[in-house]
Amino acid sequence: MELAVLIIGAGPAGLATAACLSQHSIPCLIVEREDCSASLWRNRTYDRLKLHLAKEFCALPYMPYPPNTPTYVPRAEFVKYLDLYIEHFDIQPRFCIAVESAAYDVPGKRWAVVARDTISGAEIRYAATYLVVATGENGVERIPAIPGQESFPGEAIHSSMYKSGRGYAGQRVLVVGSGNSGMEIAYDLARHGADTSIVIRSPVHIVTKESMRLGMTLVKYMPVSIVDRLIMMKDNFFFGDLSKHGIVRPKMGPLLLKSKTGRSSVIDVGAAELIKNEIIKVFKGVSKIAGNKVIFEGGKESTFDAIVFATGYKSTLNNWLKDNKHMLNNDGFPKKGYPDHWKGEDGLYFAGFARRGLAGITMDAKNIASNIASFATLSV
Repeated sequence: MELAVLIIGAGPAGLATAACLSQHSIPCLIVEREDCSASLWRNRTYDRLKLHLAKEFCALPYMPYPPNTPTYVPRAEFVKYLDLYIEHFDIQPRFCIAVESAAYDVPGKRWAVVARDTISGAEIRYAATYLVVATGENGVERIPAIPGQESFPGEAIHSSMYKSGRGYAGQRVLVVGSGNSGMEIAYDLARHGADTSIVIRSPVHIVTKESMRLGMTLVKYMPVSIVDRLIMMKDNFFFGDLSKHGIVRPKMGPLLLKSKTGRSSVIDVGAAELIKNEIIKVFKGVSKIAGNKVIFEGGKESTFDAIVFATGYKSTLNNWLKDNKHMLNNDGFPKKGYPDHWKGEDGLYFAGFARRGLAGITMDAKNIASNIASFATLSV
C-alpha cells in the first residue's frame, strides 16, 4: 500500500500528528497494535489518576477542552476528550496492526514497513514517503532485576496493572519507584488501609499543583532560574524540611531539571503529608529479596505481602526500526536531544519522545506537520 505519511501509534502523539497534518491537507494513515486508541490511558492506568498539570498545558493541537472540564483532568474525562478529538478531526486509525519492521528503501526513496494483522495473521506491507513513529516513551513495562526477586511469594505487579488500593487493606505493600505514579499509588494504598512503604533512591522535587501551574505560567515571562527559586521557596515553606523523612531535593531547580534531563517533579496529591506522619514509610534502594523479606540499601529489612513496581516504561523502537543511520540510542530514544529530537533523516520523525508530556507532544506534532508540509510545497 502506497502512502504519503504512515503514523505508527494511535496514542495522543499519533492523534495529534494526524490532526496537524489535516490542517495542511496532507493525508495520512495511523496503524495501532492494540484494539483501541490511547490504550495506555484506557487500560493501563489506575482509577484515581488525573493529569498532573493544569488543563491549559495538556490540550492537544487545535482543540481546547470543553469549558466544564476540571482544571486537573481525571483519566475518564481525558479519554472522553481523546474520543472527541478523533471524531472532530475524522481520524480513522487501523487497529490490531502490529509493525514488525520498518526500513528505508534507498532506491525507492520510501519507508518499507512490514506489519501483521493480529486478528487474521495476514501480513501487510506499506510504502510511505514519510514515517512518523508515535509509539511514545511507554512501549513496554520496565521492571528492574533484583536478586532473589523470583523467591517473593506474594503479588508483584507493574504499576500498569494497578487499579486501586481497595483490595490491599491490611496488607503490607511496597511501592518501588518515587515518580508521580509511585507517589500517587502509595497515597492511594495508604488511604485504603494498606501498611504502605515506598522506595526513594534518588533526589526528587516535590511540588504542589499550584506551584507548578504558577511556574509554567511565569516561565514564559521570566528567567527559569528565578521561577525555580520562587517555586522552591514556596514549596519549602509549604512542605518543610523533607530531607529528614528521606526525600532530598536535587540541586538543580524543578523546571531547569525538566528542561535539561526530562526528569519530572512529583506533583503532590497528599503523599508528602503521609510520609511526614510516617503513615507511608520511606526506604532507600532495594538490595535483594529473600522470600517475603526485602533487604534495603543500608541493611534495613522488612516483610511485605505485595510489591508494586512503579518503575516506568521503555521504548520498543530498537526491536523493529532498522536504524542504519544510528539515529536511536540503546534505550530506543532519538539521539538528538530536545528540541531537535523530533526530526530524523530520510523522512523519519519521532512524536512524543521529548519527555515533556502532552505539551511536548503538541510541539512535536506541529513541528512534524509543518516540516512535511514544507517538502510538499517545494515539490509542487
